[in-house]
Amino acid sequence: MTALTTSEEESVAVRVEDLHVSFGTGKLRREVVKGISFQVKKGECFALVGESGSGKSVTARTILGLTGENSHVEAGRLDVGGRDIRQLRSKDWRSLRGREVGFVLQDALVSLDALRPVGREIAEPFKLHQQLTTRQREQRVIGLLREVEVPEPELRARQLPRELSGGLRQRALIASAIALDPPILLADEPTTALDVTVQAQILALLERSKERGRALIVISHDLAVISRIADRVAVMSDGLIVEEGPTSRVLSHPSHAYTMSLLDAVPSAHPKGTRLSVKTRESVPERPQRRKEEQTEPPIVQAEGLFKSYKGPDHRTRTVVEDVSFELRAGETLGVVGESGSGKTTVARMVLAITQPDAGRVLLNGQEWTGTSERERRPRRRLVTAVFQDPLSSFDPRWTVKKILNDALSVGSELEGGQRGAEISRLLGLVGLGAEHVDRRPLHLSGGQRQRVAIARALAPRPSVIVCDESVSALDVSIQAQVLDLLADLQDELGVSYLFISHDLGVVHHVSDRVLVMSNGRVVEQGYAVDVFSRPQHPYTQRLLSSLPSINGVEVVASRSERA
Repeated sequence: MTALTTSEEESVAVRVEDLHVSFGTGKLRREVVKGISFQVKKGECFALVGESGSGKSVTARTILGLTGENSHVEAGRLDVGGRDIRQLRSKDWRSLRGREVGFVLQDALVSLDALRPVGREIAEPFKLHQQLTTRQREQRVIGLLREVEVPEPELRARQLPRELSGGLRQRALIASAIALDPPILLADEPTTALDVTVQAQILALLERSKERGRALIVISHDLAVISRIADRVAVMSDGLIVEEGPTSRVLSHPSHAYTMSLLDAVPSAHPKGTRLSVKTRESVPERPQRRKEEQTEPPIVQAEGLFKSYKGPDHRTRTVVEDVSFELRAGETLGVVGESGSGKTTVARMVLAITQPDAGRVLLNGQEWTGTSERERRPRRRLVTAVFQDPLSSFDPRWTVKKILNDALSVGSELEGGQRGAEISRLLGLVGLGAEHVDRRPLHLSGGQRQRVAIARALAPRPSVIVCDESVSALDVSIQAQVLDLLADLQDELGVSYLFISHDLGVVHHVSDRVLVMSNGRVVEQGYAVDVFSRPQHPYTQRLLSSLPSINGVEVVASRSERA
């Protein structure tokens, strides 16, 4: 690298030169970061993008000394805040983290202590690094929650993580990371669990931090988020930086084929019926886009006047679902969108008959579903299954893929012995997995492979309806593209219906025939996806769409043929 002047050297907050990170020993040693270099200046946002396994999160954890005991880190230079971190001791790292570098982790539910109120979690940095009274810490926590746009901060501070929505948990993590106002903030997928309006608020917060001179390192698979906030971006693949430069140039005129493939996989850039995955696009014709007309046969799922309320820790009762009605028909995808806390997941739980409505009912194939006992529902349970956001937490980590699917086949199936084995092979084939995955456990699968197993598990009882609750929100854009293509292919082949819940409007636009828009527990707008997205009628829907981030100011990127 070219030598820097003294003033240029002082402006650099993070400097990484020839970084190598590997895990294991001997013949099992595997290098996951292979000699990368970059620097981040004060008041600058630098982004790392790439698929799972590209090395971006390992790079971030190296900067914080969190690679683990079995890791091997080598670098020509590794400076954070002017300090050489290559030989830091444990007590040095404790003083660096939080005070000099704030860290926003990806998985808020796992990262927050499940047994502690979030206010105590956020107050932890003050206890470790500052001499404050209990009252002062409480006041600082409430102020931080307000800063990250958490409603009712006094109440939320007393709640446990499981009592908060995914978006609120993520904002609590960000509040903890910025508690000591560190000059460097490292955010690993900071907006993954957030709806578009809250995402816009968090991005505005991060932008204000940058304007105050804080250096930001953001890791994200969301290219629209990167486009908005990052000054420079580095694209990682297989442990290497394959392209780096100003964000506007890299995302509008990429020079590397891998970067082009990431941009082509963005769902908001393609209408329903268009294949997203490069591999499947090259081998399978595009599905023609179609608008389903009104159907005369009865709906598979019919929700009528659903209400649900919960009592909070302050003993106040809050209505989370209010007079929600909709229909889902055979072979159709109904998208449900809305901000965190709008009631989307509660509606999904009522469709699954996991949660009972306080009033109203759900009918399945014209028959009572929520209004019956579990004993009466059990023979029909197989008709409605689910794919959730985090399959890893929904799997028993001790079970192999074979055992997971075998257990799912026990619901309403009369298959035995060899028939079970043949059916497991068929299910894996449907989701694009092979015999080599049968004996693997969830921890030994990639994120995309785990989600495919989750889909295979949902398909095992041969359901009529699959509830997809944020089922692709945590996936890299290219893996997300493959899963969305898979869901569309399965719908075409099997005629299954989807209730597709997501905060990602681009994904919902791409997959849905019809859309339900929820706000504060109520349905404010519903209709055909093409109508709702092109001509929204309700001010709330208009606000949601106006908050949708774009790539370089335009929603649709140039196609591969246009760039060729």
